[in-house]
Amino acid sequence: SLLLEESGGGSVQTGESLRFSCEGPQYTIENFCLGWFRQAPGRERERVATLSNNGGASSEDSVKGRFTISEDNAKNTLFLQMNSLKPEDTGMYCCAAGPLATNCRRVVFGVWSQGTQITVSL
Repeated sequence: SLLLEESGGGSVQTGESLRFSCEGPQYTIENFCLGWFRQAPGRERERVATLSNNGGASSEDSVKGRFTISEDNAKNTLFLQMNSLKPEDTGMYCCAAGPLATNCRRVVFGVWSQGTQITVSL
């Protein structure tokens, strides 16, 4: 299973940065689509960013230019670097793995971490 370990999660202020990490030794971008998702209160879960070895990285318009997905292959760790955080980034963040594809945005992700909450205040 995926283990999600956040660094400095919790409450931050607008404009601050945060980085999440997700460890899953058996899930690498060579063999899977990996992604970050979030769910805000009262809203459906949404995709934030995805990554695979043959499809590259993709991020949603709401976070493009601010969030970066990456992987440390040697450590089998997936990262989400979040800069210039906004209140609308508040939510529960999860990492997930799905079948390898050239377009991870179309993949149904089947393995999920427990998630961690961040709150961005003004």
